[in-house]
Amino acid sequence: MKNIIRNSVVALICVASAVSPAVAAAAPAEEGGSLLLMLFVGFFALIVVFQLVPACLLFAGILKGLFARKHNIKPEVPNR
Repeated sequence: MKNIIRNSVVALICVASAVSPAVAAAAPAEEGGSLLLMLFVGFFALIVVFQLVPACLLFAGILKGLFARKHNIKPEVPNR
């Protein structure tokens, strides 16, 4: 058990020391995004939009089914 805790602490210290220069950055870069970044974000925005359209149509169909008038139609019984 002591070895597991010791290894975990050592791993945590190694990760913290490797990440500290990134945390110590003075200010974020003000360059803006590259074209590749914009294409990446736009691609996933299109995925979200194309998933929202059918979801909205399905939701509208559910609401229409819930609030539509019910007709008193008796099912036809075949002659015997």
